[in-house]
Amino acid sequence: MSTTHSLRERLAVLRGSTTASRPMDARALAALAANPGCKRRAVMDAAGVDKGAVAEALGSPARFGQSRFAFSRGHAFEARVKADGCAELLRLLGSEGKASLPDLSAPGPEGRVARTRMALAEAVPGEWTLLDHPLLALDVAGSTVHLEPDAVVIAPDGTWIVVEIKSFPILDGGADAMKVGAAARQSAVYVLALDAVDPGRTRADILLVCPKDFSNLPTADRVDIRKQLAVTRRQLTRLTRISDITDLLPEGTTFDLSYTPDGRTPTRPRAELAAAVDTVPAAYAPECLSTCELAFHCRDRSRAAGRVEALGRSLRGELGDLTTVEAVLAAAHGRAGDPRDPAVAALRRAAALREEAMSAAAEAAPGPAGDDANAPTAAQVPARAPARPPAPRAPAATTAATAAEQPAAGAGRVPGGPA
Repeated sequence: MSTTHSLRERLAVLRGSTTASRPMDARALAALAANPGCKRRAVMDAAGVDKGAVAEALGSPARFGQSRFAFSRGHAFEARVKADGCAELLRLLGSEGKASLPDLSAPGPEGRVARTRMALAEAVPGEWTLLDHPLLALDVAGSTVHLEPDAVVIAPDGTWIVVEIKSFPILDGGADAMKVGAAARQSAVYVLALDAVDPGRTRADILLVCPKDFSNLPTADRVDIRKQLAVTRRQLTRLTRISDITDLLPEGTTFDLSYTPDGRTPTRPRAELAAAVDTVPAAYAPECLSTCELAFHCRDRSRAAGRVEALGRSLRGELGDLTTVEAVLAAAHGRAGDPRDPAVAALRRAAALREEAMSAAAEAAPGPAGDDANAPTAAQVPARAPARPPAPRAPAATTAATAAEQPAAGAGRVPGGPA
């Protein structure tokens, strides 16, 4: 792609000049940080491409996502937490209902980011200050990403606290570990964005607000995210710069779906769209199935190419230079590979053990009927006792009448239930 255009213009061409940009959120950025080698996701997220719509047009729709019920429940719970001037949230913080709530409204994302920075700088020392849905900016691989946490609190000691509001419950003091981990990774992105404003001011423990037990009453707990913060920071530094990726794309590459005038039906041929998507290298792993809308398309491509990444990152790391299933089988059967390579030696040892087990199983299996010389003859088989004659059957009418007069022993039980 030509380098004469600015990065923003090149990303607009990739997205489609008439297609609205889909902003990247903290959840998407955390998923990208978990797979920093995927250039396809990096450039499509930076361009604001709707990966779900692209997957639908490719015939490989994503099978995950938040249901409408969960989405509505989350919004309703957050509204309750922030009702009456964020009274419940201030109670959970222990501020006794006393906190300043600055107005963060401003035109455009740049204006909101500037207003958030101003509110952080103007917080009065010794008092609580609560920022409701501030907008933060974070540079990711040379592209600016705008992030909007649920809330950021400035404590009286001057430290900043990230507040994450989730609708999954805390039952008997504990919550789903996977959901808490996802919230921690998402919050780590917010902490990185706040560190870009003033390093070291943000606490490494966030305030996670959830419903208590099976009620809708808010409760909160502190979550230490130091581990997630270190991992996310390291992974984001490994991302290839977006401009370096776009510079290698063919001229005219675009993921535009060419919608009809009503904006509902894509008209771009599937083969043409698939060719455009395949121009950007992907790094598929089974973990992508729960975080990326294009995962099923990438999995199909990975399987068709016989790449070992489709079997998992851990296995891929153990196989070293063997990157395809064909190469793995060739090394296991001695047709290729350096026997001094630990991966090749392990594969050949595994193949030898399998062959040994298969041979032992074949020898232990009985031969076909009639081939065993030791099989007993007809004279050696003891005679069977004659079968008893069947009892006379009652006429159908009599049987039906008897069944109607006598209640069944299992009457009242659920069909198929225990006796």
